[in-house]
Amino acid sequence: MLFFNKILPLFVLPTGIVALLVLFALWRKKRWPLLAALVVLYLSSIPFVSSRLIGWVESRYPAVALHQVEPADAVVVLGGILGPRVGEDLVPNFLDTSERFEAGVVLLQAGKAPTLIFTGAKMSWQNTTDTEGDELRRFAIARGVSREKILVTREIVNTADEAAATAELMKAKGWKRVILVTTGWHMPRAAWQFKKAGVDCIIFPVDFRFDPARKVAAIDFVPRGEAWQQTETALRECYGYVFYRLFR
Repeated sequence: MLFFNKILPLFVLPTGIVALLVLFALWRKKRWPLLAALVVLYLSSIPFVSSRLIGWVESRYPAVALHQVEPADAVVVLGGILGPRVGEDLVPNFLDTSERFEAGVVLLQAGKAPTLIFTGAKMSWQNTTDTEGDELRRFAIARGVSREKILVTREIVNTADEAAATAELMKAKGWKRVILVTTGWHMPRAAWQFKKAGVDCIIFPVDFRFDPARKVAAIDFVPRGEAWQQTETALRECYGYVFYRLFR
């Protein structure tokens, strides 16, 4: 499973494809693989392609207005929100997925659920046993959320673990339904895994990257590193979704 889940995608993402084409060109002393590698490199690194790929992944679960969200037993905020740990008196070191945290706090404060759940991702922090969920709980308390309203799951390592840990909490608490919060491009895979774990979810995607109202500009065809990363993110999510549908 590790091979199909973690290793194989490396060879079918743009980075792996380009590397294999270059190696093949050197081995067979052919020019066409180098040209193919350049085409893949260019297409994968332009915003015109990357934004539409990520938009296609996000389109399955469109944004939901706050007033349309039905009440539930808890709000579940998926991890992958924090960077390296900072000191107690410093501003939290959020990644570009910080909207997950913001949405969780907003939903709780809007009365959509009485409990806010953060997942216990183990971070590579030195001299601490705290998980990401422990840190996020501290930040939420600083934002005015009562400690009694926040729970942190057991330690997890991936989205499938988050789904299983949430299912365990729901069974222990007698809950029926939760609001699931994660990034738009991550929601298709996350929603599938929570459904498979038996968790009844109200879907609340955030942090959308594609703007359908934005007009195409010449700069969208200029290669950029961020576009390359976004292309790989979109493709990785597609491969991950297919993997979990087939093997989990």
